[in-house]
Amino acid sequence: MQRRILGGTGISVSEYALGAMMLGAWGNTDHEDGVRIVHRALDAGINFVDTADVYAAGESEEIVGKALKGRRDDVVLATKFFNPMGPDANHGGNSRRWIVRAVEDSLRRLGTDHIDLYQVHRPDPTTDIDETLGALSDLVRSGKVRAVGTSTFPAELIVEAQWTAERRGHVRFRTEQPPYSILARGVENAVLPTAQRYGMGVLTWGPLSAGWLSGRDLSASSRAGLETSKFDLSVPENARKAEAVAALAELAAEAGLTLPHLATAFVRAHPAVTSVIIGPRTLDQLDSLLDGADVTLGADVLDRIDAIVPPGTDLNRADSYYVPPAVADAALRRR
Repeated sequence: MQRRILGGTGISVSEYALGAMMLGAWGNTDHEDGVRIVHRALDAGINFVDTADVYAAGESEEIVGKALKGRRDDVVLATKFFNPMGPDANHGGNSRRWIVRAVEDSLRRLGTDHIDLYQVHRPDPTTDIDETLGALSDLVRSGKVRAVGTSTFPAELIVEAQWTAERRGHVRFRTEQPPYSILARGVENAVLPTAQRYGMGVLTWGPLSAGWLSGRDLSASSRAGLETSKFDLSVPENARKAEAVAALAELAAEAGLTLPHLATAFVRAHPAVTSVIIGPRTLDQLDSLLDGADVTLGADVLDRIDAIVPPGTDLNRADSYYVPPAVADAALRRR
């Protein structure tokens, strides 16, 4: 497993990061199997594990904590906060009040005294970024957190946060975690270049585009337990994705690759990307993805991918997972 430096932190991380979203009630409910998945990943050379407090209401963090007992010092551990962790409106968001509570909860569930990378899971339009950065800076200075980052932030908010940190003397965000796949290339327009400009590490999620690039049956009826609307081929955006997947599957076969290996190698090929988060639910899924860890794509294959899905294109806008408040809330654009 190859290593890269995470932004300007000096931290060496594997090109694959193990995403733990599927460990727990959202995916694999067998805790011992979850521990085995983490151990298999570590034994294969992955040293970067990413989770979040909201994944299965903290259960994912608990499983990761069990798995890292006795191996914590060899792992770069990342988690996230923001999403609601209960009915109380103050049990979520990016306020100082919630951050100081959320980090203690995550430390307890993970069974550790520090988090290597603490990430803001989503932008919070109700909280001043100065407030958020101030609280995170205190956590870094206290030793509970080593570095801080963002997830699914648009380029303009990344820039605002960098400028705020400089003006106010806060620690700055060292990483961004955007969704990125062959079918969702919108971050190539501004997010990835902005991260490069500020020397930020980039750990991408969703390389298989929620299963579209997994090589499995795409029909809605086959996606039991998932949001079937995302695979309803009567939706024009989904039909476009299905056409692209068929062309990509043909390309992968001609290149002697599986579709998942083509998809993950494509993401790793971007110079802005530090590590690709893979989120297996089973050991078999993990082993299959690890088999493609050394795959590299030549310029000819990358050019053909560009011809199927043009650079900077999201085939379905919903795959960006960020809608600006001014678009989502009608009250913000009407008198």
